[in-house]
Amino acid sequence: MTLASKIAWDDTVLPFQLDASDMRGRVARLDGVLDGILKQHDYPQVVEALVAEMALLTALIGQTVKLQWKLSLQVQSKGAVRMIATDYYAPEREGEPARIRAYASFDADRLTDGAPFDQVGDGYFAIMIDQGEGMKPYQGITPLAGGSLSACAEAYFAQSEQLPTTFNLEFGLSSEPGVDAHWRAGGVMLQHMPKASPFVAQNDGSGDVLSPADLVSGDEEENWNRVNILLDTVDSLELIGPSVTPTDLLLRLFHEEQPRVFDAQQVRFGCTCSEERVRQSLSIYSAKDIEKMTNEHGRVTADCQFCSAHYDLDPKTLGFDAEKPTGA
Repeated sequence: MTLASKIAWDDTVLPFQLDASDMRGRVARLDGVLDGILKQHDYPQVVEALVAEMALLTALIGQTVKLQWKLSLQVQSKGAVRMIATDYYAPEREGEPARIRAYASFDADRLTDGAPFDQVGDGYFAIMIDQGEGMKPYQGITPLAGGSLSACAEAYFAQSEQLPTTFNLEFGLSSEPGVDAHWRAGGVMLQHMPKASPFVAQNDGSGDVLSPADLVSGDEEENWNRVNILLDTVDSLELIGPSVTPTDLLLRLFHEEQPRVFDAQQVRFGCTCSEERVRQSLSIYSAKDIEKMTNEHGRVTADCQFCSAHYDLDPKTLGFDAEKPTGA
């Protein structure tokens, strides 16, 4: 494959449908997105792996949300990695790229030599959707269980959406000749065609955790098992390597399932923070409150957890008192 072809498929999500088995899915490849996310922080490698997996899940799941919607995935844990948060901003208009950002908080002295998922403890995995101003946000949660973040996502879809869903993900440090080592990720998401619109069920995360197999029977079960057996034959290089395009991968795996592809969605690293947003968030405070936030240099500072942007502001220009006309 030429370098141009490799770049063309990186940082894209390709939706597809398997007509013969009533399945839908997405193929994702992330490269520059992960570089944009991870270079903002100096994470240990085991934390980088969790963030890479979470970003890949976010890209695969987020492709289904509507224009101008925001999808957020979050892990809250009592383990060494206390939180992982990702945001997927759907395009403003058709044809534009989506944007992804992510960050993690952790206790370095509690990290172990174990697998990435070993670094999270009891807690929950959440999916949230913001449909815009005036619309009620949606949230669904499931316990952290199953040995991976992708297993948590599968349980979420089974429990909260009643949609049989499976993921096959690969991510890791790539070392190519003449290129600095960097993270790459690729994966396939398979989902039984929904009988209703996605993201409509409400669930508080209580009760028994379901698996995709709990939701299919009869011909549906046969189709589901067959397609999953085919997906299990994929190897790591087919998911993240430069030699197999997503379309070729689908034909290799599912040629008898009549795969049909749709327009690919480009994704980019992108943060929505700005000085204007910081000022807006501080506009609810009085001058007295702002004074308490002022540092020893007489300034109010704020740092973005996602992109590490630093804002240094004059306290006299902040808070609701700053917006009042003189003499008010």
